[in-house]
Parts: sequence; structure tokens; C-alpha cells
Amino acid sequence: MPTRSALIGGSTLVWDDVGSGPCVLLIHGFPLCRLLWRPQISALTAAGYRVIAPDLRGFGDSDASSAVAAVDRYADDLIELLDHLAVDHVVGVGMSMGGYVLFNLLERFSRRLSAAVFAVTRSLPDDEAGRQRRRQLVQEAQHQGPQAVADPFLDLLLPPELRNSRPRLAEEVYGWMVRTSTAGLTAGLLAMAARSDATPLLATVTMPTLVIGAAEDRAIPPEHSRMIASGITNSRLVVIPEAGHLVNLERPLEFNRALLEFLRDTAPTPLNTDTVLCSC
Repeated sequence: MPTRSALIGGSTLVWDDVGSGPCVLLIHGFPLCRLLWRPQISALTAAGYRVIAPDLRGFGDSDASSAVAAVDRYADDLIELLDHLAVDHVVGVGMSMGGYVLFNLLERFSRRLSAAVFAVTRSLPDDEAGRQRRRQLVQEAQHQGPQAVADPFLDLLLPPELRNSRPRLAEEVYGWMVRTSTAGLTAGLLAMAARSDATPLLATVTMPTLVIGAAEDRAIPPEHSRMIASGITNSRLVVIPEAGHLVNLERPLEFNRALLEFLRDTAPTPLNTDTVLCSC
């Protein structure tokens, strides 16, 4: 897969850029990386789309030395990346923390988005208990390293029954997390804790929007997806059954079908047919 890098916002950003056609920007969640999107990249490129899948600052292969604890910074990086690639507008797809970044893009750079897809995310900010949990994780990570974050998040993202039935998936996801630098993890935690309430933004959204939830999500329960969809006029809601927070990996066929059906109406290509491809 074509992997590229460049100095973006004073930091080295790494991304995959594959396919041709209408451009889809995939924004991963915490504490993950662009490899999360492999099943979607296969399906999207086969359907005639260009896919840009970056590692956010401090995650995956992107530079962690200048990790900054602000959702604004993640969003600014993505806009600078699109400018670097001379891409005027994209369909933005944000999962979990990536959804927080997508809300930020929607608020500050809506002209650059032709459509939005919010997957297993929420518009509400952390409450004080949630902020305190994140601050506690920051302290533990600074003393114990990435494993202090990876261990509780593995339980949250992949329940025991799924880890038992798909051990290779669990091993891979855990590897992504423990390979993330402490600087990147702590910046992400603090950025999420400080993020603003995006709920008032919902009523202002006029672009085509898809909201994807997961029925068994323990990290962000599906009522948050329903809340986002109910607040955005004419949005689509898909809640995928028997799936948890990593719904795009657990149920790639269902996830890809929902995404491609939405794109067929909002950014069609000659290849976007009913065929849904997946590399699981």
C-alpha cells in the first residue's frame, strides 16, 4: 500500500494514499492507527475511491516528539495534509476520537468536507468523572509506559469473548496500542478531556451525513449515535448488531455496505456497485 510522509505542522506525518476518484479521508480512533482501516481501504478503492488514511500526530508511524494535546491540532494537521496533497474537499470518516476530530473539522473547515461519516463516536464532551479517568491514565502512562493504556483499552475495545474467538485480531490491536509512544497517548488523552461540546453544532449541519453505531459497544454505547443522528436533519443512522467498538474490524462487510451505500448517493463512482469487498 502506498505510504507517504511529509513535514506537516512542524511534525512528520505518515499516511496511506491509494486509489483514484472522489476522495475519502479516514480518521482513526484512540489509541489506534491507520492500520485500523485496512478492510475499508480495500472496499473503497475497489469501488472507485481515492483513500487518504493518516496516522494522527503521535500515533502509528507519525512523529510523537511534537505531540500537542489539542483536537484543534489534529484537525489543523489534516487540513495542512489536504493542502499538501492539493485536495480541495473530501468525505470525512471519523471513528471514536476520529469523530471528535471530524466534528472539529466540521465546525472550523466545513468547506473542505463534502459529506461526513461519524462512526461509534459522541458529540458530548467528557463529564468531570471522564476527565478525571483520562488524567489518571496520563499519570499511569507516564510512570508505566503505553501498556498502562493498552491493557484497559483492550478490555474496552475487545470484550473477552471476542478476544477468545479472534485471538489474532486481539493481538494485532494490542500491538498497535503498545507501540504508540507515551507522548502520543498522553497528548491524545488530554486532547479528548479538553474537547468542547459538539452537540450545538448538530443542528447546523446541512451536508450529507451518515452515523454508524454498534449495538454492543461498551466504549460509546449506540444511544450516542442515535443522539447525533437525531440532531442532524436528514442524516442516516445505521446501528450494526452484534458488534462492539471496533465495528469496522468485527463486522467489516456490514460496515462497508453501510459506507458504500451512503457514498453511492453522495459521491457516486462508476465502480460503486452493490459488491462490497473486504480484506479481513
